[in-house]
Amino acid sequence: MKMDQPLPGRRSMLRIAACLGAAAVGGLLVSERAETPGRVRAGAGPVGEGPAAGPSAAAAPPKATSYRLRPMTAFAPPVLRRAKPPVRKRPFLEIPDTGRAMVLTFDDGPDPRYTPDILAVLREHEVRAMFFVCGEMATDNRDLLREMAADGHAVGNHTWSHPLIPNLSPSRIRDQLGRTSEVIEKTLGEAPLWYRAPYGAWNRHSFEIGADLGMEPLGWTVDTLDWMRPGTSTIVRRVLRGAAPGVIVLSHDAGGNRSQSVSALRRYLPELIDEGYRITVPLR
Repeated sequence: MKMDQPLPGRRSMLRIAACLGAAAVGGLLVSERAETPGRVRAGAGPVGEGPAAGPSAAAAPPKATSYRLRPMTAFAPPVLRRAKPPVRKRPFLEIPDTGRAMVLTFDDGPDPRYTPDILAVLREHEVRAMFFVCGEMATDNRDLLREMAADGHAVGNHTWSHPLIPNLSPSRIRDQLGRTSEVIEKTLGEAPLWYRAPYGAWNRHSFEIGADLGMEPLGWTVDTLDWMRPGTSTIVRRVLRGAAPGVIVLSHDAGGNRSQSVSALRRYLPELIDEGYRITVPLR
């Protein structure tokens, strides 16, 4: 017998070891297939849940590596972007086909002196409104933007510094709208869907640039002229007289002393609700 020839006992041991090794490899392959992303094992618990206690816990297959759980880029779902709206020739002045509904809008904020009170009144009556914010105000009051979004209000673009749009070049209009949209998107995770020209002064360039930034232009039906501070009762009377299905009401939460605007909202909002109006925001 040659010295390098295995003894019968040693040959049996090697054969047993080979069988055990094959079984272990087979178990790993089965485990790896079971943990492939997109396939769920029957009876599997939530992701991140530890093995169940008891005899089966010791037999739990090894977890796949984090690298294997990462989806391949080629098969990742595409990022869907909202289609750009058409270029309008005039802003929306009312919301059509909404039944007995009205929209309340507030411009020029957010202002830490008056916006919180307006938000509190809206929250008390469980209604949603629209806030057209100026970028220079929004950038210093991002917490109020987050509060608006958390309460379900729509946050729109009212330019950066409230200029007269027709006096600006197209590049400056884009800067005014683009910078404000950027602040809103970085704060809320979503760019605004609506914009409003200061003073209601629109032009062709503003419609084109607004559409290119993914926004629709929204005007108003009833102007409370609250910025002139005509008195709380006058503001209330203008809103109630102008109330009708589809009406958009313009008020302000910044740009000066807006205490009359807050007081008027406290009075006319419950009256609108009692008259059967649904206070809402337009859909896109």
